Amino acid sequence: MRVTRKYRFSASHRLHAPSLSDAGNEELYGKCNNPYGHGHNYEIEVSARGPVEERSGRVIDPRALDRLVEEQVLQAFDNKNLNAESAVFHNVVPTTENLAREIHRRLQANWRAAFPAPWPVLDKIRIAETPRNIFEVSENEQA
Repeated sequence: MRVTRKYRFSASHRLHAPSLSDAGNEELYGKCNNPYGHGHNYEIEVSARGPVEERSGRVIDPRALDRLVEEQVLQAFDNKNLNAESAVFHNVVPTTENLAREIHRRLQANWRAAFPAPWPVLDKIRIAETPRNIFEVSENEQA
């Protein structure tokens, strides 16, 4: 069974690759290359899967998942300028693809501390930047 919980956070970023010229960045990223950046109200979905536990009747303890997401995602990114306030994006363009990969990496790296049993497992991360731009990273698709 898969269980999904939603979370929201706001952050700003500027899409700008230091290896490109100003004209190259403008051509590649358009309005998202605004020197002052721009913000999004991100909505993320964290999905876990596993069997329904006999004792609790649940797949996952939602409070434990909430704590993990709070510590690893919300504290790191909510109300932040990703370019300036997140070390991971000092040398990596903070596209939402890269943000999704970083969220997945953080949760996966800390998953067993929150959920020490074999189940549940982190199944996927889904992040909506806008109603039209949605990105997913799953356990089998970490490219």
